[in-house]
Amino acid sequence: MPADQSPDYVQSLARGLAVIRAFGADAPRQTLTDVAKATDLSRATARRFLLTLTELGYVATDGSAFWLTPRVLDLGYSYLSSLSLPEIAGPHLETLSARVHESSSVSILDGRDIVYVARVPVSRIMTVAITIGTRFPAHATSMGRVLLAGLPPAELDEYLDRFDPEPLTRRTVADPGELRAALDTVRADGYSLVDQELEAGLRSIAVPVRDRAGATVAAVNLSTQANRYAPAQMRKDLLPPLLEAAQAITGDLARVG
Repeated sequence: MPADQSPDYVQSLARGLAVIRAFGADAPRQTLTDVAKATDLSRATARRFLLTLTELGYVATDGSAFWLTPRVLDLGYSYLSSLSLPEIAGPHLETLSARVHESSSVSILDGRDIVYVARVPVSRIMTVAITIGTRFPAHATSMGRVLLAGLPPAELDEYLDRFDPEPLTRRTVADPGELRAALDTVRADGYSLVDQELEAGLRSIAVPVRDRAGATVAAVNLSTQANRYAPAQMRKDLLPPLLEAAQAITGDLARVG
């Protein structure tokens, strides 16, 4: 056990969760060797976890490959069902998307990623399907930039100290100094516009959702194809209704506590 881990740390639980996280959109079916390599576990250890998860119903196998079952959704349902944000944001996203005819979403920050908790799609604008629970690197998304800009200084410093990503497109900001400058701009402007950093041909604009104390707790965005809106048009046509939606969500969150 690493020296910085609590004596209460349960390594076997952490390993079991790592096995579950080894599966994803890019690797929905994996062999024992694949899982062992992805989790840095021995084949024997990975096999025990996979067979245990199979007995519990979270994993299925045909004898050579393994894949997750819908039962893994139970692991996140308790959290999502206790979170008032998706229920509150949903109607506002529907109104916003109907008004501007673009896809809208709400996300929260989880470590170095954003996680989608509410979404109203208008059309398929990315090569990857976005659903509730979809994760993207925070630094390359408009919602992620808003959420990172809202972090306390010490947490942001820690994030940037470990910042060393692989560029997702030729436009992706991958330098800590450049990202810090971009976040300073987001904080000053009150919004983030990301131009084709997550995926070529995709532009998005996001603003914060705040709690009663004014802290950023979520972000709401509009995303569009680059050939539909230039950045200046997004600021002119999409930012005002987006700000109205964020204010409405913020107001409703305050009312329900």
